[in-house]
Amino acid sequence: MALSNYYEATVKFPTTTAPLGGDISCDVAIIGAGMTGCSAALHLAERGYRVVVLEAQHIGFGASGRNGGQALPGFAADQTKIRRLIGQQAAKSLWDLSVEAVDLLHGQIARFAIPCDPQRGYLHVAIKDRQVRELQAWEQELNELGTPGFSLLRGADLQSHLRSPRYKAALYDPMAGHIHPLNYTLGLGHAAIAAGARIFTGTRVTTITEGKGVHLATPQGGITAESLLLCGNAYLGALSRPIAGYVMPVGTYIIATEPRADVPDLIPHNEAVADLNFVLDYFRRSADNRMLFGGRVSYSTLPPPNLAISMLARARRAFPQLADAHVDYVWGGNVAITRNRLPHFGRLGRNILFAQGFSGHGVALTGLAGKLLAEAVAGQAERFDIFAHIPHARFPGGPMLRMPSLVLATSWYRLRDRL
Repeated sequence: MALSNYYEATVKFPTTTAPLGGDISCDVAIIGAGMTGCSAALHLAERGYRVVVLEAQHIGFGASGRNGGQALPGFAADQTKIRRLIGQQAAKSLWDLSVEAVDLLHGQIARFAIPCDPQRGYLHVAIKDRQVRELQAWEQELNELGTPGFSLLRGADLQSHLRSPRYKAALYDPMAGHIHPLNYTLGLGHAAIAAGARIFTGTRVTTITEGKGVHLATPQGGITAESLLLCGNAYLGALSRPIAGYVMPVGTYIIATEPRADVPDLIPHNEAVADLNFVLDYFRRSADNRMLFGGRVSYSTLPPPNLAISMLARARRAFPQLADAHVDYVWGGNVAITRNRLPHFGRLGRNILFAQGFSGHGVALTGLAGKLLAEAVAGQAERFDIFAHIPHARFPGGPMLRMPSLVLATSWYRLRDRL
């Protein structure tokens, strides 16, 4: 089966953008029309800035239009690690900002009536006894953070939420949930355009030249801007070499089954679900009652062989009820991970800012990142700097060797998933 994206087959927005045609100037240029770039464009345009977004493909082409659609607070690193890196007070501020990110996402969906099937409710599920203990510790930590509503589910309570024999316990999260990520990204893009931003798709930036302002060259024309925001994340490539080595593009993959009458009964309360393995499975119901099941990783970013068959086998391991299911769609894309699994924000010189490396936790955080980038451009950088002060290190080995180094470094975690 050829790769085919379910989200692209169910978009609810017409194509209204076109390539750049000639040279123009603006206050702020943005590279990348994903969730981060569209959010930044929206918030800047609403502040009165002249904004231009340049996208090599189309709105939501990257991870924003390919991901699992799971929107949750927190990060890919736990609070203990975050406190060790930046201290207790800053770690608590980061948690609070992640909660704000989820609220912002749902607020924007309501504000702009974005048709992206938003749902609240999330299950973090344990496969092994040690993972049950991790969930218990996590529940205690969330209580200490002053976050209400989280509860540990076991036995009949768990089965009432998740009709699977595979899982021993689940931590229920009432804040998190899921959306149709491509329609959400398109909704942000259309809202940004309505606010005055200009988005040029099919327009790849080839060079960035710094001076008094910033000049961007493309095959269709040039952009001169006072400030530049780099929002390409896993798809930015080597365009900005100073930050390229801090993230690693990693492929992840999803299948969508045919619409099935039994899917609503498998997750009766329509939560999003993810396990605690390092190479995790994540899944949810679609609005048309398909099972969307994600997982696997590829450090080469090339899709693994027999992807649909292997992904369906993983789904059946969670839900034997899918024994006769077939795959209608299978697709993948790259997420950008950092070495510490925390977002990488910062500045390059006086007037270039970036936000990248959401490490699989970007559906909510990217929207907030766009807002914080807009605040920083406007001279209100305090909240942006909470993220910018997180220490980061490059992946070792340079462009040629960092992928094999990462595979070697993570082999222990893959083994631990099996124990």
